[in-house]
Amino acid sequence: MLRNGLEPWHLVIVAIVVLMLFGSKKLPDTARALGKSMRILKSEAKAMKEESPR
Repeated sequence: MLRNGLEPWHLVIVAIVVLMLFGSKKLPDTARALGKSMRILKSEAKAMKEESPR
């Protein structure tokens, strides 16, 4: 079925679809929000590790 797996032109098609769905104006805001969420998640996970009794 999928002999070659993911080829570079697949990624190009996905990028075009994402641009069409979200538009070029929303992508930087979305990436910024995702980065902020990842930082919060990382800091909360670190705090949970430090709190847990060993």
